Amino acid sequence: MVFSIKAIILENQKILPDFYRMVLAVPSIAREAEPGQFVMLKTSNTLDPLLKRPISIHRINKAEGTIALVYQVIGRGTNLLSQITQGELEVMGPLGNGFYWKKDYKKVAIVGGGCGIAPLPALAEELVKDGKEVYVLLGAQTREKLLCVADFQQLGCKVQVTTDDGSYGTKGFVTEILQEFILNTKIDQVYCCGPLPMTKGVIKLTKENLIPCQVSLEERMACGIGACLGCACKVRNEDGTITYKKVCHDGPVFTSSEVIIDD
Repeated sequence: MVFSIKAIILENQKILPDFYRMVLAVPSIAREAEPGQFVMLKTSNTLDPLLKRPISIHRINKAEGTIALVYQVIGRGTNLLSQITQGELEVMGPLGNGFYWKKDYKKVAIVGGGCGIAPLPALAEELVKDGKEVYVLLGAQTREKLLCVADFQQLGCKVQVTTDDGSYGTKGFVTEILQEFILNTKIDQVYCCGPLPMTKGVIKLTKENLIPCQVSLEERMACGIGACLGCACKVRNEDGTITYKKVCHDGPVFTSSEVIIDD
C-alpha cells in the first residue's frame, strides 16, 4: 500500500560533505517499507520546487515507526531540503519493488558505490536477521565520499572498501575486489547499487561466474508511480525479446539477466 502523508522530521544532519541523513516519523510507511524501495519527498513546504524528489530508503525501524534517508545535495531541491531541521514534509511511499532473497541462501555479497550505497544498510540488516553471512564491498571516489561503513560494521557484516585515490581501504575499483572475492568465496547471491559503470562491471562478473545478481537502478523520476514514463529502462524478456519497463514501478530492483545497460 502506498501512502501520501505528512511526515515529522526527527533529524536532518550532515554526515559527510554534501551528504545528509534525515529521519522521518512516518509509521504507516515504515510499517510497509522493504529494503530497496524509495519515497517521493517534497523538498520544501512551498510550491517551488513543484515536484517531489525520489530518495531511497536507507534504514527502516518498524517498531519506532521511522525511516531514515541519506541524500546528496546536488541541486536546488536537495539544497533546500538540507536546510530544514524541523516541522513536517509531504512524503509518498513506499514505492517500487525492493530486494528479495531465499531462505536457503547462506552467503551473500552486497556491492555498493557512491550514492548507491545509501539504500543497502536496510538490506544488510534484514539479511543478517535472516541468518545470512553478509559480505559488503564498497567503492567511493575518496574517503570523504564514502557512505555507511559504520552501519554495515555495526550489523556484523564483513566489509571491504576501495577508493579511487587510495585515501581509505584499497586503492582501485570495487569491481576489482569483487572479482578476487568471487574466486575465493562461494556466493549464493549478489546485490548491487551504484554508478552505471560499476553496475555494468558487477553484472559482467556475476554472469561469467553464474552467480545470481539483483541490481537497483538509479533514474530521474517525476511521478514515482509509473504514470509519466520518464524513467523507462531497456530489459530483455525470458523469450529474448527486448522491451521497456519503468524503474519507479517495475523496479528499481531488477535481475541482472533482464536489465540492459547501454554504453
